[in-house]
Amino acid sequence: MKTLNVIKQNGSCCTTAKDIEVQETFNDLNKNLPTVIIGAGPIGLAAAAHLVEQNQSFILLEAGNEVAHNIRTWGHVTLFSPWRYNINKAAKALLEETDWLAPNLETLPTGHELIDLYLKPVSELAQIKPFIQLNTKVVGVSRELNDKMKSKNRVNQSFKIYVETENDIHVIEAKAVIDATGTWGNPNPANSTGVWLQTEKVLADHIEYGIPDIKMNTARYADKKIAVIGGGHSAINTLLSLVELQKENPSTKLVWVMRKKSAEEVYGGEEKDALKARGALGIRIHELVDAGKIEVVTPFYISMVKKGEKIDIVGSLNGEQTVLTGFDELIVNAGSRPDFSINNELRLSIDNVIESLQALAPLIDPNVHSCGTVRAHGEEILRQPEEGFYIVGAKSYGRAPTFLMATGYEQVRSITAYLAGDEEASQRVELDLPETGVCSSNLSNQSNTCC
Repeated sequence: MKTLNVIKQNGSCCTTAKDIEVQETFNDLNKNLPTVIIGAGPIGLAAAAHLVEQNQSFILLEAGNEVAHNIRTWGHVTLFSPWRYNINKAAKALLEETDWLAPNLETLPTGHELIDLYLKPVSELAQIKPFIQLNTKVVGVSRELNDKMKSKNRVNQSFKIYVETENDIHVIEAKAVIDATGTWGNPNPANSTGVWLQTEKVLADHIEYGIPDIKMNTARYADKKIAVIGGGHSAINTLLSLVELQKENPSTKLVWVMRKKSAEEVYGGEEKDALKARGALGIRIHELVDAGKIEVVTPFYISMVKKGEKIDIVGSLNGEQTVLTGFDELIVNAGSRPDFSINNELRLSIDNVIESLQALAPLIDPNVHSCGTVRAHGEEILRQPEEGFYIVGAKSYGRAPTFLMATGYEQVRSITAYLAGDEEASQRVELDLPETGVCSSNLSNQSNTCC
């Protein structure tokens, strides 16, 4: 039997809005409530640090058993962006008041290092640790006494955040909510149309989504025929790790399946890339394809994966119906998508193509932009019809793969300034990135990912 508890916690004032009369009422009713941050990854922890900076109360909720729980699942992966673009300035300022040892800002961290050398120390800060709740899964957010349909006095009602902890359900009351839950763990299927089919689910024991730790799973992949599905950096990262396995296990056969017109579209700037790590990625994968270590099948549009004698991939190659046969394992690197289920009772403005925030879509559309051409954006762009509710980080980008950690830090800096009443600070742009951006890449034989 689950019990229901309501939790109120003291906080401090205030948000600023254009409608002064409505906002003053909102402030008066909600001045003793905290801001609730959902997700204790890099962006959620950065939001907490900025709220500390703004002298605002908060609660930080994390479904996992440690902060950045999702990152731990790809801890073996090396980011191609150096430390200087992965450390939030507000968090850094708080850490520098302790005995924290900053990493070399020009080196590339792994996911494990990102957690252990930076995110965990942030979570242990005296100003943040007491307000983190681990093993706390948010199952829904709504307004007090109102579902999505009710309009009267809606802006004057506090938020209710419903959370599960072990066998209990609790309700936390908040004046504002920052959803930093990301998209990791909610992958796209192998199917090119984006539809999940039962045939793919049946093969779950032989399909990995994301970037697996090949070194820790050699028995699964050694001397097998493996299809890596996807035309982005994650797929390249996976292939580079598999090539290392192939050196020790030469019967390992690698097939790269993607929708690009040619593999050359994925190689990128190579020697011309402003980020050496990203350029090295394109150079290395180009060499391996040319050497015949990786078979490329493109442009291939998958309509179904199914169990044959082994695993078959059914689709269209150059307009002809084709079946690729005999695979032992599939690794799907087709990106992720946002899950809005916890937000169903809130009024959202979501783009119907990218599934990003509506106002953000033209700035990040991957049909037009790479992560090097995405402009910095803040509270005004991220504002939702549900006043006081924000979606940030990778989830704000929907299905677009162009999200940068540094961009997320700028998002929450602007939002927290706005919530604290500093509208001028919220409108400033405080983001400095290389001219070509900080997208994902690979070095040598290491796997790497975006951020």
